[in-house]
Amino acid sequence: MDISTTANPAPVDDARLSGILANPGFGIHFTDHMVTIEWTPDRGWHDARVTPYGPLTLDPATAVLHYAQETFEGMKAYRHADGSVHLFRPEENAKRMARSSQRLAFPELPVADFVAAVEALVKIDERWVPTNTDGGEKSLYLRPFMFASEVFLGVRPAQHVTFMVIASPAGAYFKGGIKPVTLWLTEDYTRAGRGGMGAAKTGGNYASSLVAQQEATAHGCDQVVFLDGQEGKYVEELGGMNMYYVFEDGRIVTPQTGTILEGITRASIIELAGKLGHQVEERKFSIDEWREGVTSGAITEIFACGTAAVVTPVGSLKWNGGEVPAPPSTDLTMRIRSALVDVQFGRADDTFGWMHQVD
Repeated sequence: MDISTTANPAPVDDARLSGILANPGFGIHFTDHMVTIEWTPDRGWHDARVTPYGPLTLDPATAVLHYAQETFEGMKAYRHADGSVHLFRPEENAKRMARSSQRLAFPELPVADFVAAVEALVKIDERWVPTNTDGGEKSLYLRPFMFASEVFLGVRPAQHVTFMVIASPAGAYFKGGIKPVTLWLTEDYTRAGRGGMGAAKTGGNYASSLVAQQEATAHGCDQVVFLDGQEGKYVEELGGMNMYYVFEDGRIVTPQTGTILEGITRASIIELAGKLGHQVEERKFSIDEWREGVTSGAITEIFACGTAAVVTPVGSLKWNGGEVPAPPSTDLTMRIRSALVDVQFGRADDTFGWMHQVD
């Protein structure tokens, strides 16, 4: 795919950029450029371009505003000590977006074109990729997304689709050190059901999690745990992270996919844990097994994973009328986290072939 480039005539100046990268936060500041690619049935994917970052002009009847036909991805670019910039498993993000596109009745953007679009943005905005001379975890967060841009009020797949990529520098997820997150078990809300959109990375899944997250916050918890929508007894995922349970014999259990998002970090941890000598089981995992396992000592650690936090230990679980304390250990959790982060930032050999250098 040919991608045209129009450079931003007024990029952020070096002094301001230096201040931003010193303390970027998350999702607050955006780079100088963005990528846009259009799709229509007669022309397919076309008009791929890098342009200055700026607002979109949408007609009030733009389909996505009414029928929520939208997908997105989340990924990062990392600067290594030698100054080179690398993406973490971008082909897997491209494949997942293709699966989301199938579920949302979108055209599929080819993997090579997805990766080329992301690379094009990283190349032109490479100065926005933070350095980590202190061994920190700053990176450039990348947000590819696709939406129904046709101006039409009718419930059918859009005949005009727009794919875009924007980027935002990101600081370390945990400020002041990594601490176990406290979880709230919602018994009123579910995130997805069999045959639904739980395995697609679409905004509606996240919108539906917000009221339950409000409930968690009101009870002094950091995140919310969702159970399955059919029986209400099996753990699925958090509002934006996948779950893992470490048993005293070294086994690790993670809820099976189908109604939950197939996380790139999740899949990487399964491979990494296997290399570290731990058998990983993907199966149904009930909330009773969680409660009884921690109480009996059979479960020694619990952790969650996602693009932003990478890996975080899980502390106590609360619900109306009860609480299970935090498991006693975080040793394996932190070993897995360190091993994964070190590969991402080039501090350890990439024996898996996960890192994709941006030339």
